[in-house]
Amino acid sequence: MAIYSDTVMEHFTNPRNVGEIENADGVGEVGNPVCGDMMTFYIKVDDGRLSDVKFKTFGCGAAIAVSSMVSEMAKGKTIEEALKISRNDVAEELGGLPTQKMHCSNLGADALHKAIEDYLSKKGQS
Repeated sequence: MAIYSDTVMEHFTNPRNVGEIENADGVGEVGNPVCGDMMTFYIKVDDGRLSDVKFKTFGCGAAIAVSSMVSEMAKGKTIEEALKISRNDVAEELGGLPTQKMHCSNLGADALHKAIEDYLSKKGQS
């Protein structure tokens, strides 16, 4: 049985920024068919900063906690800063993840990066 940090449990039981953004500036979706986790991130960008970040995640507790943490870490950051958020940054902020759940932190960072790439491609900056 996986042992989760208090931070992971807090973000799992009280996830932040759940939902969709209507007319989002960027949308990124990732999934891992092996574990069944699916994440969709929505971003709003104002003056080069992520003014809003929301997500919808179907998956395990770690996947939900990761999505919540990524949304918190990305909000208010510039595009460049948000693109630097790595899976290790996410796991560290959560106080660590069990080895078999590290793939969840990959998905969270990947979904955010895909939403940013979607935004940049819409702006013709990809």
